[in-house]
Amino acid sequence: MPRQFPKITLTEADEEVRLLAERVYASALKEEDNKEAVSMFTVPEEDCPIGLHQAKERELLRELAEQQSEESTKRKKSFKIIRSQSMSLQSITNPEWICSLGATPFVSPSSTCSSLLESFPEYQRITVEDYEQAAKSLLKALRIREKYSKLAYHRFFRTTAKYLRSTENELWTEEDEVLPDICPCPRPGEDPYSMENIPENLGFELKMRDGIVNVYDNMEALGENKPRNLPYPDLETFAIDLSHVLAMIADGPTKTYCHRRLNFLGSKFYLHEMLNEMAELKELKGVPHRDFYNVRKARLLLVDTHIHAAACMSQKHLLTFIQTTYKMEADRVVLEKDGRGVTLREVFHSLSMDPYDLTVDSLDVHAGRQTFHRFDKFNSKYNPVGANELREIYLKADNLIHGEYFARIIKARRRPHNTFEVSHDLEESKYQHAEPRLSIYGRSPDEWDSLSKWFIDHKVHSPNMRWIIQVPRIYDIFKSKKLIPNFSKMLENIFLPLFEATVNPQKHKELHVFLKYVTGFDSVDDESKHSDHLFSYKSPKPQQWTADNNPPYSYYLFHMYANIMVLNNLRRERGLSTFQFRPHCGEAGSITHLVSAFLTADNISHGLNLKKSPVLQYLYYLAQVPIAMSPLSNNSLFLEYSKNPLREFLHKGLCVSLSTDDPMQFHYTKEPLMEEYAIAAQLWKLSTCDVCEIARNSVLQSGLSHQEKQHFIGANYLKDGHEGNDIRRTNVAQIRMAYRHETLCNELSFLVEAVKSEAINSKSE
Repeated sequence: MPRQFPKITLTEADEEVRLLAERVYASALKEEDNKEAVSMFTVPEEDCPIGLHQAKERELLRELAEQQSEESTKRKKSFKIIRSQSMSLQSITNPEWICSLGATPFVSPSSTCSSLLESFPEYQRITVEDYEQAAKSLLKALRIREKYSKLAYHRFFRTTAKYLRSTENELWTEEDEVLPDICPCPRPGEDPYSMENIPENLGFELKMRDGIVNVYDNMEALGENKPRNLPYPDLETFAIDLSHVLAMIADGPTKTYCHRRLNFLGSKFYLHEMLNEMAELKELKGVPHRDFYNVRKARLLLVDTHIHAAACMSQKHLLTFIQTTYKMEADRVVLEKDGRGVTLREVFHSLSMDPYDLTVDSLDVHAGRQTFHRFDKFNSKYNPVGANELREIYLKADNLIHGEYFARIIKARRRPHNTFEVSHDLEESKYQHAEPRLSIYGRSPDEWDSLSKWFIDHKVHSPNMRWIIQVPRIYDIFKSKKLIPNFSKMLENIFLPLFEATVNPQKHKELHVFLKYVTGFDSVDDESKHSDHLFSYKSPKPQQWTADNNPPYSYYLFHMYANIMVLNNLRRERGLSTFQFRPHCGEAGSITHLVSAFLTADNISHGLNLKKSPVLQYLYYLAQVPIAMSPLSNNSLFLEYSKNPLREFLHKGLCVSLSTDDPMQFHYTKEPLMEEYAIAAQLWKLSTCDVCEIARNSVLQSGLSHQEKQHFIGANYLKDGHEGNDIRRTNVAQIRMAYRHETLCNELSFLVEAVKSEAINSKSE
């Protein structure tokens, strides 16, 4: 596949789509302004797939007009052919019915079409007149996602890719598949911090243009503005592609079709459970020494796919650590205030408290009812006892003590008094991995050197951890403090050091080593924050964004994705690891966020708002976009646990996993991920197969390397359906995997056949 970003320009047809998309975008923004917090996740009337009274009237008038048209006649004829083919397939599996109709199993479908249609009564069927148009729109959206995924070395689901190739009468091959390139964990005895065999300097030149880092072979190429042959996305093409999907979610027939298919998927799984639950359980019991807890032999792995490092410990863990450090190091200088050093004893004295009198309740880091729909109060929970000084000392990697306490909480050097590390608990459990988020803000390019030095100096690496870099969307704060002149400078501070470490690792050895264990990027902040800017191809370039207000969510996502795409292609050329883009999305705010992520993200965290849009939910199902969901977190912030759509998504077949988000604020036990699984299983009455399916999904969507995934869930995990499942490792029934694959194939085949039948009809005309 050529590694070039295919650029497109506006046409008359695209202009109509763009205008419709802008109306959808503006409507979503208006809805964000007017909606009440209490009704945040109720489905708005205008999003109901059945439509309003006026929409029904327009549909009726259109149907009456189409009944007289020749096109309508041809379309009905094509549907009759499809129905007759379906009936003929049924007749092959029912010999008695064949005999009653006077047919034989060897008669072709075409030969029996006319006789079947003549004798079969005409009645209103669930197929809508615009089924073909809905199918075309859905397949186009899937192709757009496939384009963006492959260019960025993100995963695109294999089954879906095969059906997309079939629409073009092409055969899918394994060479067509693009996968992320992730460094495997060092073997026992290998030094994870080794700085040997670091690649040489390539001598390339780098320059930020329109918010995207461009790579040049030399100074001469830079002067002539001839960048290296890498895919460089442009804002106009992204805005046009985004408009196509935005226009889809407002299309009535498409919403109707998706709504019906989603209802069918939910009902179909209910029937599957009734018919096969005992068979699945019998299959699981038939595998010796394998169950959800017998992990040492089964090697069933749970991955916490969404967890923030600054809150990865439990409340009790943090409290004990604070008391221990005060006991052992009370006279240590830990803070600088007004130009002088402040000891730990002086910090607590200024707060008028004694650490030995602290309790979990007085620590006040647990989110509760007071944080519901109050993201500002939630953020304040990162401050133990409400003191920002303690957050600076204990939960930051860049401070006066170089983040030592923070590193010791996560993974300390072995000390007799310090046996409560987060990573130590993971390693002891043997069946849990985590992907903590560390922050890069974009205030200064030196943040990367500081973070990588913290990682290596304090030896934070753990075989049970992979790291993700989260970038808070707080440009407005930095701009108001005059720390950066424009949005382009923030992007430059975030991404230019990564390109420099890729081009010349010899000059950035610590960062080069650290990046081996970084698997992706996350975009974080309060999604419910409103932006007045209407994102489009006319949006200003990042260097022109000098206003104090924050850019919209889609603007952030595009520029992060664009730089990750170019960086991944450059690193792939060098044989280095690539990165996934895994933003927070759909927790709150507009559903347009989910459209942007559908194009740009490898997987997302939360995804609650998918329940508001049947089209987007169906697209996420068809593309099997992974979603890391955190019901306990949502319960304290945006959505009551009983209303969380995780169970509904799981039953329909979306690729969902369970994650903790912030154990310090939402959990009580030493094993927060097991707490998450246990509560979900109890409240929703999940079966063993359900829970193990979620666990398998967590491994699939994680940043583990290809070799590690083969080890944990089977050597053939990339294959479709039950062929890719190793029940001895995943404890997921083969019946369940076969059902999931067959159901997805049915949904995709409906779309493909509709498009092909329309193409045949257009040719016959």
